[in-house]
Amino acid sequence: MATRTTAAHRTLTLVQVATALQTLSLFFQATTAGMLLSSSAGEVLHSVGARVMYGATMLYVLAAILAWRPGGGSARPILYSSGFLVLASAQVVLGIAHVPSLHVPLGVLMFGLSVLVLGQALSAHRPRRPVVGA
Repeated sequence: MATRTTAAHRTLTLVQVATALQTLSLFFQATTAGMLLSSSAGEVLHSVGARVMYGATMLYVLAAILAWRPGGGSARPILYSSGFLVLASAQVVLGIAHVPSLHVPLGVLMFGLSVLVLGQALSAHRPRRPVVGA
């Protein structure tokens, strides 16, 4: 039983790390998007950041699958991570097509959703403190 709990904890930690990496890469993208307006280096950084963000999103899908199947966790993170992969794909297409009127709001939405999922992942398996008087 302890081995299964340890394996579940490790895969949960992997989901948390993948979600944190995704959130950080989305924040980096927002920062470099602003740099696009003021310097030529912004384009290079934003392009590299896009690849990192997409890779982080794929890592999130992989971590969610590992947490579900071998780890015995919920399948819900697979739905979330797959949704992020679809959004990231749309984001790449919109960026390449130079459609900032959709690319920018979608990036803001992705960052907000990623922060929410990260908060949920970090707080989901904390030991609960007993309620006094219950």
